[in-house]
Amino acid sequence: MADVNRGDRPLSPHLQIYRPQWTSVTSIFVRITGNALLISALLAIWWFAALARGPEAYAVANGVLTSWFGDLVMFLSVGGIWYHLLGGVRHLIWDSGHMLDVNRSEMFGQGMVIVSVLLTIFTVIVL
Repeated sequence: MADVNRGDRPLSPHLQIYRPQWTSVTSIFVRITGNALLISALLAIWWFAALARGPEAYAVANGVLTSWFGDLVMFLSVGGIWYHLLGGVRHLIWDSGHMLDVNRSEMFGQGMVIVSVLLTIFTVIVL
């Protein structure tokens, strides 16, 4: 039988003593951006469906998407696309067995954040 009396030992590191690392934080944000991009895709589908329904529905959808709120959502969506793409590339590199040491993986996480911000700004300026 297993010993069920574990004493006073903690079962896992608690949030009060856990120090977040670049790799864990960037991985969490890759998941968050993936889910947020689903919301952006639904907005794009709503815009296309409104276009098919007629001028009145299109005017409402287009008004929302071209407002300051729509511009903000689309700007953040562009950033989410770049960030999620770079996170996927990072995981492909890790799956191939490269950049698995702590220093290089944390450096890649920092670079992923910087490059996604730069690519987002570049995309918004060009488009």
